[in-house]
Amino acid sequence: MDLTLFFSPLDESVYQAAQSSSSVFRNIHSYGEKMPDYRAAHMALIGLNDTRGAGHHSGPLSAPDEVRKKLYQLKKGTGSYRIVDLGNLNPGIDLDETYVRLSEVCRILLEQNILPIIIGGTHDLTYGQYWAYEGLEKLINLLNVDAFLDLEEKHGTPADRRHIHKILLHEPNFLLSYTHLAYQSYLIDPASIAVLEKLYFEAFRIGQMREKFAEMEPAIRNADLLSFDVAAIRSADAPGSDRAQPFGLTGEEACQICWYAGQNEKLSSVGFYGYSPEYDDAHRKTASVIATMVWYFIEGYYHRKGESNFKSNDFVKYVVAMPVAPETITFYKSKFTEKWWMEVSPHETGIYHRNTIVPCNYSDYQQATKGEVPHRYISTLAKL
Repeated sequence: MDLTLFFSPLDESVYQAAQSSSSVFRNIHSYGEKMPDYRAAHMALIGLNDTRGAGHHSGPLSAPDEVRKKLYQLKKGTGSYRIVDLGNLNPGIDLDETYVRLSEVCRILLEQNILPIIIGGTHDLTYGQYWAYEGLEKLINLLNVDAFLDLEEKHGTPADRRHIHKILLHEPNFLLSYTHLAYQSYLIDPASIAVLEKLYFEAFRIGQMREKFAEMEPAIRNADLLSFDVAAIRSADAPGSDRAQPFGLTGEEACQICWYAGQNEKLSSVGFYGYSPEYDDAHRKTASVIATMVWYFIEGYYHRKGESNFKSNDFVKYVVAMPVAPETITFYKSKFTEKWWMEVSPHETGIYHRNTIVPCNYSDYQQATKGEVPHRYISTLAKL
């Protein structure tokens, strides 16, 4: 398909200051005079300017272009970059058409094993990102990072405050797992957390994450799709959001999440939403933070180890006998990265098969050796 029908090329001002041979810009292919050939790419940048999901129209500045100005000037990281920038997706006549356009473009890329990196637009555009997986005949694990849950049901509420509810109700249902990171309790209706718990979904407060940040890594490693709202980052580090909060993730913590996500072998799309340049400071601090997050995601991607064959000699297998059902639980530990996985319901086939070995921590293995079934095992089995 000719993607030039969907996209607008980049203005020269976006890359004027990024002419160093070691810059990101000089090591990727961007849509300037002509659309780059994306078919052999590892990743594709997609800019979004549609902010109608927040109940208002886009401001005078382009959110993805402000991020590009910062990203393009950063130095190229590890690996042989095969990255294209497709430009900015043309908004639809209405919001629903933008969802369709985004889903169609992402689906084309996913079918060719190209990872979409979406920048800009309101957080409800996650729905278009998620919709792209329909028809791929696999169940999806969605990871969402946001200070809010966005589970509103009331008609007339802005789309960016009810899109997660829309995803949960989407038919056909291909969502196996939903994990929410960095919500803030005083912004959340407790009933919403109860709804997620009933569905065996997970939600972690910002305080829980801080106490055991490394414990979040398996949840990030299990995701197929990552959606990141800039409102999850504290306003001191990222003021450029109409929902910015004084408390939240630091810029460094946001980059850590992106580093983990980039290393995730399963993860096949990522979106960075909610940036509004009109709320940013004069130095475009928020754009710098998002650009650095994208850089760390790309860096993580080029540090992937290809850890997927658990029967190979790259893994140590541990079988723990249990005093209660199940009789045994099997764990795998990578000899190279020392990461852990746990096998749940090994007899599952079809669309469930790829979700039967789940990322876990050493603490899950320790718990099993004490005769206790890990919570991660129970919740995964319930979903399957």
